[in-house]
Amino acid sequence: MATLEVPIPVVPIEPKVDKEHPMKCVEWHGKKSVRVNTARPSPLITHPGDAIIRVTSTSICGSDLHLFLGFMPGMKAGDIVGHEFMGVVHDVGDDVKGFGKGDRVVAAFDIACGDCFFCNKLKLFTCCDRTNPSKEEEKLYGDRTAGFFGYSHLTGGWPGGQAEYVRVPLADMNLLKVPEDMPDEKLLFLSDILPTAWHANELGEVGPGDNVAIWGAGPVGILSAHVANFRGAGNVFLIDEFDYRLEHAKSRMPFVKPINFKKEKVYDIIRKDLPYGPDVGIDAVGMHYAHSMLNRMEIAVGLETDTPEVLNEIIYTVRKGGRISIIGAYGGYVNHLNVGAFMEKSLTMRGGQTPCQSYWPKLLEMVKNGELDPTIVVTHEGSLEQSTHFYQIFNDKQDGCIKVVMHP
Repeated sequence: MATLEVPIPVVPIEPKVDKEHPMKCVEWHGKKSVRVNTARPSPLITHPGDAIIRVTSTSICGSDLHLFLGFMPGMKAGDIVGHEFMGVVHDVGDDVKGFGKGDRVVAAFDIACGDCFFCNKLKLFTCCDRTNPSKEEEKLYGDRTAGFFGYSHLTGGWPGGQAEYVRVPLADMNLLKVPEDMPDEKLLFLSDILPTAWHANELGEVGPGDNVAIWGAGPVGILSAHVANFRGAGNVFLIDEFDYRLEHAKSRMPFVKPINFKKEKVYDIIRKDLPYGPDVGIDAVGMHYAHSMLNRMEIAVGLETDTPEVLNEIIYTVRKGGRISIIGAYGGYVNHLNVGAFMEKSLTMRGGQTPCQSYWPKLLEMVKNGELDPTIVVTHEGSLEQSTHFYQIFNDKQDGCIKVVMHP
C-alpha cells in the first residue's frame, strides 16, 4: 500500500524571534497546568507572507479544555495555547498585499494556504493540505487537517494566540480586516465560535420551520441556538447538565427550551413536544465528557479515546430521516456507537472543523447589522495574567463561567 508523502509546509512553522523584546504568553505544561511566561521572545517576520499581530483580545475556547485536561495528543511542555484572537497589525512581510501596519484584524483559528485542492476548489480551509506536516495525524485519520493555532503538534505545532504577539502566516488568507468603530467583543468570536455556530447549522441544513435540538450549552452551543433562531428554526432545545448555563442561555434567548439531562430524560421531554423528534440534532459537546462507568473505564485504560454517549442520544432522539451535525471536537475512536439505529432510521451525519474564511463576509455583515450578537456568551473578562484562574473556573464550571475574554 502506497503511503502519502507529507509535503513541506508552504511556510516554516517555527518563527524567528526577537530575544530583545520578550512578551507575555500562556503556555501548556501538562495536565491541568497552564502558566503565564513573561519572558518569551516575541515572534518576527519569518516568511514574506507573514504578519505579526499585537493581540488586543483573546479567549479560552471549550476546545482548549481538551488540551487543559490532557485529552489532545501531541502537546509539548511550553507550547503557546489559544486559537481565538484579534488585534492590530504590528508588522507585515513583503508579500502581504491586503494588510498594513495599524490595521485592525481578526485571525482565523485555522491556517489555510488558499492554493491547494482543498482550499482553492472545495473551500474546505480546515482541510488545507499544506500547513500541517503531522505524520501522526495522517496515521490516525488517513489524512491531515490544516494547521491550527495553539492546538498541539497533531495540528502543526503553530504557536497560539493567548499571547501579546502572534505570527500569522499567509496573512492575506488568514486575516480579516474589521471596522475601527466596533468593540473587540463584537468581533473576536469571528476567529472561531461564531463561524462554528454557523457551520453547525450549515452541516445540519437548518432552515425555516426546522426543529433543532442542541447538545451542549457552552459558548458554541448557545451561539448555535442563536444562529438557528436567526435562520428561522421552530423549536430550539438546548441540553446540558448545568442549570447556570441553561439559565444564562434562556435569559438571553427566551425562545430556547432548556433541558437538564441530569434531571429529565431528554428523549421523553423532546418527544412530548415533537412526537416524531427534531429534524436536526447538533453535537456541541465533543470528546471527553463521559458519564457512564463503562465509557469512563474504557477511556481510562485506553480502549477508546472518546465517548459515544452524546452521539447515541442524538441518534436515538432525532426523527427518522433527520440530520445530525457534529461540531464538538473528537480526537479518535469510540466504542458502542449505535450505528444500527443510525442506519435503520435513515439518518444523515456530517461533521467537520469550521472553515472560518468561507463564512467571514456574511457573518461580519450580520454582526455589523446587529442580526447576530456573539457577546451573549461572555461572562468573564480580564488580563492574560489571570489565565490560570480562568482556565480553572471554566473547566470546573465555577462562578457562572461560560466564556472568558482576556486582554494582553
